[in-house]
Amino acid sequence: MMAKASLHLARDPVMRALIRRHGPCGLAPETRSPYEALSRAIAHQQLNGRAAQTILERFVALFPSGRFPTPTAVLATRATTLRRAGFSRAKVRALKDIARHAVKGVVPTRRACGRLGDDEIIARLTQIYGVGRWTVEMLLIFTLGRRDVLPVDDFGVREGFRVAYGRRARPTPKALRAYGERWKPYRSVAAWYLWRAANEARRVTT
Repeated sequence: MMAKASLHLARDPVMRALIRRHGPCGLAPETRSPYEALSRAIAHQQLNGRAAQTILERFVALFPSGRFPTPTAVLATRATTLRRAGFSRAKVRALKDIARHAVKGVVPTRRACGRLGDDEIIARLTQIYGVGRWTVEMLLIFTLGRRDVLPVDDFGVREGFRVAYGRRARPTPKALRAYGERWKPYRSVAAWYLWRAANEARRVTT
């Protein structure tokens, strides 16, 4: 799969240079359920990785199993208890809504996701409080391993494009979406290389 993606993307000379510079794409899907991945994403919103991880550890510690809590367990837990882990009121509301939609079957299992297209998953999950399109796109790429997702609203992807393609300004989401048509059906892989370009540029300037 990745070899085919590299051959396809290498038709674009800038992508070809990124592939040579950064090597094989390192995308590998996680084994978490979509429910857990969404819940963890809420914890990470507007926080650095270390702070979010501390809160998640406190969150899991609230439950006697010592494992990530089930949707039913989250729904049965008082909001004030969840807040003790460090979640804001808005994040508690989001966690509860994710759990509620998981119980109803709106949040699909990994197996069920195999029968759903990317757009259908986005439409279902963005019904949930606190879950936007970008969050679902990250789930599609990093949890479900979907290979043709281009998160055009992502700062790192847009900045990586600016750096790699020598532009003065970051592209608009609309412009990036249009340009990305040439990367189909491996736009997730293209995004991974654009993230590498943005990260490298940031290291050079710091």
